[in-house]
This record gives sequence, C-alpha cells and structure tokens, in this order.
Amino acid sequence: MEVLRTYPADYKVIFVGDATMSPYEITYPGGSVEHWNEEPGGTWMQRLLSVYSKAVWLNPQGERVWDYYDSIRIMRELMDDRMFPLTLEGLDAAMRELGR
Repeated sequence: MEVLRTYPADYKVIFVGDATMSPYEITYPGGSVEHWNEEPGGTWMQRLLSVYSKAVWLNPQGERVWDYYDSIRIMRELMDDRMFPLTLEGLDAAMRELGR
C-alpha cells in the first residue's frame, strides 16, 4: 500500500519475471508456500493496475513455452495481454505500449 500511496498514477510500471509461480499464489488467499497472504496475488495485481494503467510485464522465458504454464496465462490475462518477451523486439513493443 505504501507504493500506491507514494507514487502517483502517472508513473509507468515494468514488471520483470517469468511468472512461473503456483497458480494458487495468484488466485487464492494463503496460496504462497512461504508466506500467508490474506489476499491472493491477483487482487494485488488488480489493485496496482487500477492505479498504474501504464504497465507492462517483461518475461525472460521464451514465448513458445508461455502456454504451458497456467500462472503465465493468468498473469497475461490480469495484464490485459501486456506481457512481452525479454528480447530486443519485446522491449521495443513494451516501450511502445507504455508510450501509448
């Protein structure tokens, strides 16, 4: 909540990660294996995206394997398909998206 209170909505956000977590971490309270969260990760993503509409996700995994992971599919949906591969072409597309 501190991030949401500190940085104004005109900030642009770039998430970087492979998103290959347990789908339960995104969809269920307490879904993380190492920490009990009262809210699912998806709730926090929605909260962040409701404030920071200019946001993209850079995924270092090859696009060809994204469909094999439920968690990547879920995160892509939460990001409104604004997930890009961490390649030169993906970076270019992500920056264009942030500039829109």
